[in-house]
Amino acid sequence: MPWNKELTKQNSPSVAKISETLKKKKIDNFANWRAKMIATGKILVNHPPLKKSGDLAELIGVTLGDGHLGKFPRTEVLAIFSNVKNKGFIKRYSLLIGKIFKKKVSNTKHGSGCTKISIYQKNISKRLDIPMGARGELNLPIPAWVKKNKKYLKRYLRGLYEAEGSFCVHKGTYTYKFLFSNQNESLLKNVYDGMKILGFHPHGSKHQIQISRKEEVYSAIKLLEFRKY
Repeated sequence: MPWNKELTKQNSPSVAKISETLKKKKIDNFANWRAKMIATGKILVNHPPLKKSGDLAELIGVTLGDGHLGKFPRTEVLAIFSNVKNKGFIKRYSLLIGKIFKKKVSNTKHGSGCTKISIYQKNISKRLDIPMGARGELNLPIPAWVKKNKKYLKRYLRGLYEAEGSFCVHKGTYTYKFLFSNQNESLLKNVYDGMKILGFHPHGSKHQIQISRKEEVYSAIKLLEFRKY
């Protein structure tokens, strides 16, 4: 077994030192391997547009709600974060990302009690049509192809609610709430408009969109399959 099997720059000072030395000398130690992988199709050079589908609509929603896109010199990262105890969420979005990008997904510990679901690939931001970095002040309208198709719209909203939604009941006051919370005003508008299109009666408050009628709350949860894994 080679001495450096399963070692990376992150977990091995020796590998990190070798990497820095090759970088300074401008030596690409993986050039031959990369050329072979490209020739056999195991590494894609040109990534085609992503197929418009319910899966893609939901992935866009959950990424806008609880995801991160980052850029590196030769690639980009898509990362979605989850409570480590939320096994259903982690499994669902690991499978969804792998299916859409046709690539193995990495699930790693991120801080205390958090799982990071991620992939690295080129042109992720462009193909998802989601900008890099912080999106707090950006205008992020519902994609036109999603808005005109109720099946896609339902999946898009599910992604947003899975990331930033909650359901609560206070039986003492007969209060029922299906909530979406976010700092981005355009995403709040998207949820408000989207739920209206689907036949509900949402109302807004600071950083929240809420459905309060008991029958509508349960109907919305059922329609979006919220937390159903």
